[in-house]
Amino acid sequence: MLVAFSVAPSGSESVHDAVAAAVQVVRESGLPKRTDAMFTTIEGDWDECMDVVRRATEAVGRFGNRVSLVLKADIRPGHTGELTGKLDRLEAAIDRLEAE
Repeated sequence: MLVAFSVAPSGSESVHDAVAAAVQVVRESGLPKRTDAMFTTIEGDWDECMDVVRRATEAVGRFGNRVSLVLKADIRPGHTGELTGKLDRLEAAIDRLEAE
């Protein structure tokens, strides 16, 4: 499964530090991951992904008493490598359109 999530403290001036703590949890997890300006996406099984999201949320929670979490999941049992596979298929489709 792929899980894209964004976690941030509410009512805290240390947003960058809090998000950095969450990203550190993700990096230490060993799961395939990608972080961009809006979300961090991880790939793994249900328990692995939810554990990382929980621990990242707890890390942010240390910076204030309220946390905002946005989560989106693509649950596709039996498939791996989708973190890059989806992008590869998209680029191939764009290339086909451009060739027309």
